[in-house]
Amino acid sequence: MNEVYEVTLLNEVNTAKVLKEALSKGGQFADIFAEEKAGTTIEIEAQRVERLVRGSRSGAGVRVVHNHRTSYSYADLLEESALADCARASASAVNNGENGSPIKTGPGWSSHHVPLKEPPQKCGVQDKLEIMWKAEKTARAFDKRIRQVKVIYSDQLRSIAVANTNGDMKTDAVNYVIFYVVAIAGDETGMQVAHESLGGTMGMEMFRERDPEEMAITAARRAIANLEARPAPGGTMPVVLASEAGGTMIHEAIGHGLEADLAEQELSVYSGRVGEQVASPLITVADDATLSGKRGTFSIDDEGSPAQRTVLVEKGVLKGYMYDRRMAMKYGLESTGNGRKESYSHPPIVRMSNTLIETGESSPEEILASVEKGLLVRRMGGGQVNTVNGDFVFEVEEGWLIENGKASVPVRGATLTGNGPRLLKDIDMVGNDLGFGIGTCGKDGQGVPVADAQPTLRIPQIVVGGRIE
Repeated sequence: MNEVYEVTLLNEVNTAKVLKEALSKGGQFADIFAEEKAGTTIEIEAQRVERLVRGSRSGAGVRVVHNHRTSYSYADLLEESALADCARASASAVNNGENGSPIKTGPGWSSHHVPLKEPPQKCGVQDKLEIMWKAEKTARAFDKRIRQVKVIYSDQLRSIAVANTNGDMKTDAVNYVIFYVVAIAGDETGMQVAHESLGGTMGMEMFRERDPEEMAITAARRAIANLEARPAPGGTMPVVLASEAGGTMIHEAIGHGLEADLAEQELSVYSGRVGEQVASPLITVADDATLSGKRGTFSIDDEGSPAQRTVLVEKGVLKGYMYDRRMAMKYGLESTGNGRKESYSHPPIVRMSNTLIETGESSPEEILASVEKGLLVRRMGGGQVNTVNGDFVFEVEEGWLIENGKASVPVRGATLTGNGPRLLKDIDMVGNDLGFGIGTCGKDGQGVPVADAQPTLRIPQIVVGGRIE
């Protein structure tokens, strides 16, 4: 049975009165955002508990939108008097001497929540530590060359309430859980680091979907494989991106470029290109906050807009961008449910949720067999992308040589260098599988939970950084 949370953050606040104050000096739109976060974070490192933090934080803010600009003020309190002060502060930034748009009255609060089976709040710290210690010991016992293991567990219940001048009054509750294993291997040749992560909008049932000890073995095996791996060859060659690599490439290479605020400022290579062919006809890209259990999933965004699936690229053609409420108002459109914020102390901006390349028709085995010699990427590392021109550089955490259509030997030290739009146009095989990665996406000093995914992909030619043979 799914747990249902009652969110009462603004129940004692006369929201209509506060909103009227917010628009007292002018403006087209105003909203109140209240939030409470409560959770636990535990870290095990060097065979001891390095960090154990439990706590909660709450507060609220008032935003005014005037001429498509935002004024925002917040307080670490939920009392009506504090919110009235925030409303006056936000209104003062407009101050054109006239009342703003009329305020609509809604029918009252409507509740939303992301379904949850086993709330982490009902699981004791000792039970969580037991899961972590099993993973830590399993990774350490995998090979004597495993020098260090770090295990991180974190859960957080985030409750929000949003009221605005359109008459919306909505609440949402989302539970996040993350489990992360880092294995460090070392010998006379040097040190190698590998990780494995799991997380989403789930509860403790997550650990029945994937065994934490199996995750520990995967991280340790990858670290040892990299220790034994030969240096990656450098040059231009075919690359197969396995679905298990996650969607880091799609998130960075095209995702940020399809956020409407960046596109509007011409900080995106995709600015002004709706209707154009921007990728291979095999490529369809969507942002979908409705996917069950994923880290970027929610019922409503931080502006109260319903979560939805937005097709951004369809069969290679750019169909549109992701919008928050402010950017949608500017262009006479509806929000796509992508108005998100790190916390009540931040204004909402356009952000991704779960971004993915949709599946194709080729099997992963067929794609691998089609490459006589190249590189198989099973795990992506960090990277950098220039959203203005689409150029990127990514590290490869786990790579394998492809020889005669098979993964032959592991290689280390590989990087992928290229251009996002060009890469998306070059992709000539798309798998019928789908693999997800999780992360916290940073933009404008804010971090929000996201997931990204891709099927197995074949890139006919891309520059691989490594040793020139």
